[in-house]
Amino acid sequence: MLDCGLDMTSTLNFLPLPLVQSPRLSNLPGWSLKDGNAFLDKELKECSGHVFVDSVPEFCLPETELIDLSTVDVILISNYHCMMALPYITEHTGFTGTVYATEPTVQIGRLLPSPLKDAVEVSTWRRCYTMQEVNSALSKIQLVGYSQKIELFGAVQVTPLSSGYALGSSNWIIQSHYEKVSYVSGSSLLTTHPQPMDQASLKNSDVLVLTGLTQIPTANPDGMVGEFCSNLALTVRNGGNVLVPCYPSGVIYDLLECLYQYIDSAGLSSVPLYFISPVANSSLEFSQIFAEWLCHNKQSKVYLPEPPFPHAELIQTNKLKHYPSIHGDFSNDFRQPCVVFTGHPSLRFGDVVHFMELWGKSSLNTIIFTEPDFSYLEALAPYQPLAMKCIYCPIDTRLNFIQVSKLLKEVQPLHVVCPEQYTQPPPAQSHRMDLMIDCQPPAMSYRRAEVLALPFKRRYEKIEIMPELADSLVPMEIKPGISLATVSAVLHTKDNKHLLQPPPRPAQPTSGKKRKRVSDDVPDCKVLKPLLSGSIPVEQFVQTLEKHGFSDIKVEDTAKGHIVLLQEAETLIQIEEDSTHIICDNDEMLRVRLRDLVLKFLQKF
Repeated sequence: MLDCGLDMTSTLNFLPLPLVQSPRLSNLPGWSLKDGNAFLDKELKECSGHVFVDSVPEFCLPETELIDLSTVDVILISNYHCMMALPYITEHTGFTGTVYATEPTVQIGRLLPSPLKDAVEVSTWRRCYTMQEVNSALSKIQLVGYSQKIELFGAVQVTPLSSGYALGSSNWIIQSHYEKVSYVSGSSLLTTHPQPMDQASLKNSDVLVLTGLTQIPTANPDGMVGEFCSNLALTVRNGGNVLVPCYPSGVIYDLLECLYQYIDSAGLSSVPLYFISPVANSSLEFSQIFAEWLCHNKQSKVYLPEPPFPHAELIQTNKLKHYPSIHGDFSNDFRQPCVVFTGHPSLRFGDVVHFMELWGKSSLNTIIFTEPDFSYLEALAPYQPLAMKCIYCPIDTRLNFIQVSKLLKEVQPLHVVCPEQYTQPPPAQSHRMDLMIDCQPPAMSYRRAEVLALPFKRRYEKIEIMPELADSLVPMEIKPGISLATVSAVLHTKDNKHLLQPPPRPAQPTSGKKRKRVSDDVPDCKVLKPLLSGSIPVEQFVQTLEKHGFSDIKVEDTAKGHIVLLQEAETLIQIEEDSTHIICDNDEMLRVRLRDLVLKFLQKF
């Protein structure tokens, strides 16, 4: 199973979960059908023409109708955004297999469910997972490093490669000895904080499965960062506050780095930056200690020694402060104008809900959306009417279509498999033929719940040969550069590994007893006939027959070869590409004599 993501866009249909009682949300009018339904009236609320569910947000869980998860042996995780459904799978299905992921993926993945842990329910009003289940699921993960080869039951080998997108994010190679499938998900060719993408190892793939491309192919990440900084500065200079709804890891590291370089030159060094998350401290620490997963430039700083990220200096100089929540120390330190980074990007839960209620009524304040996972208009809908300014600067460093085309030309897979959406322009921009995958042969696309047969078959298996058996082989060159040898051996197969072993020796006769024939001890023991190779040149063969006293020879051509008729001896020799038959009437001596003449033209081994 490749990844196990959780579809969180369903949360946009729910009202926000405020940290303190919100009179505004409590007083929203109910909504019901014309015939009236008391349950719906309590459950559904209307806000500025939109209808929302007034309950704990629910999430779209992985579909299990097509596959029994107890039959899945292995789950490969690409990055920490692609594992949010893991507790559901490991704790609530029959899955008993192994999960593979890198250490940063696991440690940062542990941070992400914090705002959800006790607020996630499924449609049956059963809690999806608790923090205890999150920890239980993560304890089942086997940690792997980049380029580490992992044997799966001897059948295939899987290898994680750096995808360049986030700390510890991976692409995966799944290969046998003769076939190779690459899984490319959530990858980036931009120079940011993670290790660069490993492209070379993707070459010579029979099939490349491609997913997790940028959600905003027309937006340039560098341009978006520039807009982010300039809009932030404009708001703060005018005395307003800036709210940045974000995840506690990932793009926030790059944003803090850009602000580090920008705030002094923009004269904003006195403006406090607040990072509020239950895992803010852990996230900032992890980014500093996972040195081997960083790009070379940041790795080298560790050995100077310097902190790889500048947010360490921002913290030391008190320009950046982090808090687990808005309660406690934050309420004492809080001063305005300021910049607040907090979650969740959906604006449905977490500390961001409090700041939306606090700052939403003033046009001096600005909310800047940088995460591309949610429609910002839908995210804002339950807060309307809203006076605060809204800026959309989505920063998605994953591959765009131009980069994908370049990558595919570079690695040249035989076949590309991708979602159907990538093979056609976006519905809203049907003229943009550049916003789709362009490759030869055309990509194989798949839709939801579609079963796809990949266009390759396993044709060969690798077999190892025992050294003592290899010693006994006598190869013969049948043509320049090609040698063959016959082998008699026992094929031993276990855990999809194949080994040729010497055949058992015949049992030795015991002294004092009547000697048995060898064939009595080893019934299957046969005298092996030599294998033959080569072809019989008909004209030379006829000349040889004449030299050995045969006359009245006729040659007839057939669809598969030739027939040589020895009319006087009432015998025919049928010569074909892969066989020769000597047909004579009860004359064994003649047959053997002709066979020996045929063998002169062939090689034995």
